[in-house]
Amino acid sequence: MTAGSAVETAEDVTRGSAPLWRRMARTPAFVAGTVITVSVILAALLAPVLATHDPAAQNLLGGLQGPSGEHWLGTDQLGRDIFSRLLFAARTDLRIAGLAVIIPFVIGVVAGTTSGYFGGFFDWVVSRVVDTVVAFPFYVIVVAVVFAVGAGEKGIYVALALVGWVTYARVLRATTAVHARSGWVTAARGGGLSHARIIGRHILPNTLTQAIVLLMNDIVFVIVAVVTLSYLGLGVQPPTADWGTMISDGQAFVATKWWLSVVPGAAVVYTGIGLSLLGDGVADVWRVE
Repeated sequence: MTAGSAVETAEDVTRGSAPLWRRMARTPAFVAGTVITVSVILAALLAPVLATHDPAAQNLLGGLQGPSGEHWLGTDQLGRDIFSRLLFAARTDLRIAGLAVIIPFVIGVVAGTTSGYFGGFFDWVVSRVVDTVVAFPFYVIVVAVVFAVGAGEKGIYVALALVGWVTYARVLRATTAVHARSGWVTAARGGGLSHARIIGRHILPNTLTQAIVLLMNDIVFVIVAVVTLSYLGLGVQPPTADWGTMISDGQAFVATKWWLSVVPGAAVVYTGIGLSLLGDGVADVWRVE
């Protein structure tokens, strides 16, 4: 063993034996992701306090103003304050994205764990459904479902619930199948433990970590999907503030009032970077355990 590898091994052992909070503090991706994500969440939660104007209040005589002391980021074509709408848009998109990932996560974990553990006909059905959903482009299915259900938050929830669970099911099915065929599971079955107890007390604690890391990264994808649907007019409906709608509204003035689209677009990128770093950081923290 070389001196470099010995030092690396020693550091890994030290990190693995350190308390959880210390491992978090020593993981740059986790720290940076937490700072960025918390800043976005605080801005969303404190939007009623931080906003300088009513985000829906119109002033047709004061439209398309540049940044000023009264309107920090200017106004849109209807005279609405961009800064205030940006804050309330964060509140809207984070709420929808958070709710939109819960149902797919639960469905995917249950379907993947059950099919991986029991196998047989149920496993075959889940695998065929997963293969069918994966065969179609994500946005094609989502847009089709939203058209069928109707534009708005309800359409977003239904569309993502029908499509988003597939990724979790594939990951949980593979990891659960490995554990289900291990010797200790066979011994547990022979000892009289019920299937529910084996899954809940022994298998899920070993497989759920990967699903949670996947969930952290999936929130980014869901936020982009929500913004995209709103941009296309299929998501959040006016006058509710939303980043996708703000980008779409400012597109007609991008040559002269570029910040109308760039500012909400930058907010989407900033949020995505924070959540991606946080997801990678969580994976790094748990990887050394």
